[in-house]
Amino acid sequence: MTVPAATTTAADSPLARRTIRKVGLRVMPLIGLLYVFNYMDRANIGYAQLGMATELGITAATFGVASAIFFLAYVVFEVPSNMIMKKVGARLWLGRIAISWGIVTVLTGFVASVTHLIIARILLGVAEAGLFPGLLLYLTFWFRGRERGRAIATLALAQPIALILGSLFGGWILDHVHWFGMSSWQWVFILQGAPAVLLGVATFLWLPNKPADAKFLTREESSWLQEEIDKEYQPEEKETFLGQLRAVRNGKVLHLAVSNLFIACGLYGLTFFLPLIVKQLDPKYSATNIGLLGAIPYVVGAVGMLLLARNSDRTGERKGHVITLVLAAALGFFGAIQFKSVPALSLISLSLAAIGVLGYLAPYWAMASRVLSKEHTAVGLAAINSIAALGGFFGPYAIGLAATDTDVTVGLYFPIGCLILSAVLLAFLKVPREAGIRK
Repeated sequence: MTVPAATTTAADSPLARRTIRKVGLRVMPLIGLLYVFNYMDRANIGYAQLGMATELGITAATFGVASAIFFLAYVVFEVPSNMIMKKVGARLWLGRIAISWGIVTVLTGFVASVTHLIIARILLGVAEAGLFPGLLLYLTFWFRGRERGRAIATLALAQPIALILGSLFGGWILDHVHWFGMSSWQWVFILQGAPAVLLGVATFLWLPNKPADAKFLTREESSWLQEEIDKEYQPEEKETFLGQLRAVRNGKVLHLAVSNLFIACGLYGLTFFLPLIVKQLDPKYSATNIGLLGAIPYVVGAVGMLLLARNSDRTGERKGHVITLVLAAALGFFGAIQFKSVPALSLISLSLAAIGVLGYLAPYWAMASRVLSKEHTAVGLAAINSIAALGGFFGPYAIGLAATDTDVTVGLYFPIGCLILSAVLLAFLKVPREAGIRK
C-alpha cells in the first residue's frame, strides 16, 4: 500500500520527488496494514453475528447494542491516547495498540453469553482507542499539505480493503472452519485477530517516529522533509495537559466533530448491518454468498474513494466534495430501502452509499488537518474523531432498535436523516481553499 506520486510543479526538485516517493514506499505499507486489521477486527462482529445469533440468543436490537457499545469506551480514551503517542512516539504507542486489540479480538472468540460479548466489545474499544487519529497525526509528520489528501486516501483505503477481506473471509470461515469442536463464528474472531499481534511486534521493530529517525532517508532528504513540514504550521509551543485540551473548545473543531458524528451514523450503520441487509435479499444465501455479495459495495467504494481523493487534491477543494458525497450516501441508503427485495438494484444503492461514506474520508481529514495549528494537531484530530465516534454508537444502536426480524432496512431512515443534517452543517463551515496540484 503506497501513495501514488503526486503531480509536481516546476518548483519541486528531484530531491522532493525522491523523498516523497521513499516515504510512500516505506511508511505507508505498515501503517496501512495496521488500519486494515484494525477496521477488520472492529467490524467482524457483523459476520460473526450470522453464526452466533442462535447460539448466544442475539436479536437485531441486541446486536445493535453489542456493536455500538464499543464506541463508548473508544471515545473516552481517544484524546488521552493521542497525547500519550505524541509524548512517547508512534513506534511504541501504535505497536502497543495493535497488540492489545489483537489479544482482545482473539479472546472474543471464547465469549459464552451476551454479557461476555458486551464486556469484550468494551475492552476492544479501550484497546483500539487512538489508532486512527494517531495515524492521521503520524501522516502530518511525513507529508506536506499537497500530498496529504492522497496519503489520507491511501490510509482510508484500508477501510474498504478491510471490509472486502472481512466479507470474503468471514463468509468463508462461517461455512468451512469448524476446528477443534469450536463454532465457526468463534474462528472469525480468532483468525482475524491473531495477525494484529504480529503487526504490533513489526511496528515496534520497523516504524520510524519521524524523518530524523528514518534510516531509509539520507540526511539531506530528512532535513528537507522536516523543513517543508515545519513551514506549514505555526511554531509548536509547550503546553500543559489542560492547556492542550483547550483545543477541544475550538469552534471549528466542534463544528467538524459534530458534522462527522452524523456521517459516522451512516458509515457504521453500513459497516455492521450490511451482512444482515444482504441476507435479507434472499434468506437462502449461504454465508459465503453473503460475503461475496457484501464485498461488492466496498469494491465500488474503494475505487470511488481513490478517484475522488485525486480530484480533491488536484483542485484543492475539500468541503464541496464532502457535502456531495454525504448527500450521495443518503440517496444510496434511501435506494436500499426502496429496493430491499430487488438484489441488483439494492446492491447498486448500497454501492452508492459506500462511495459516499468511504469517499468523504480523504477530503474531510485533509480539510481538518489543514485548519489546525501544530500544537493542536494531536488533540484536535483526536477530539474530532473521538466526538464523531459517538456516531458509531448512535447509528448501529438506532438501526438495531428500529429493525425487525424480517426487515433490517427500515432502520436506515435514521442514518439518512443524520447524513442530511451533516451536509447542512458543513455548508455553513468556512474553510479556506487550498492550492491545488496541477500539471
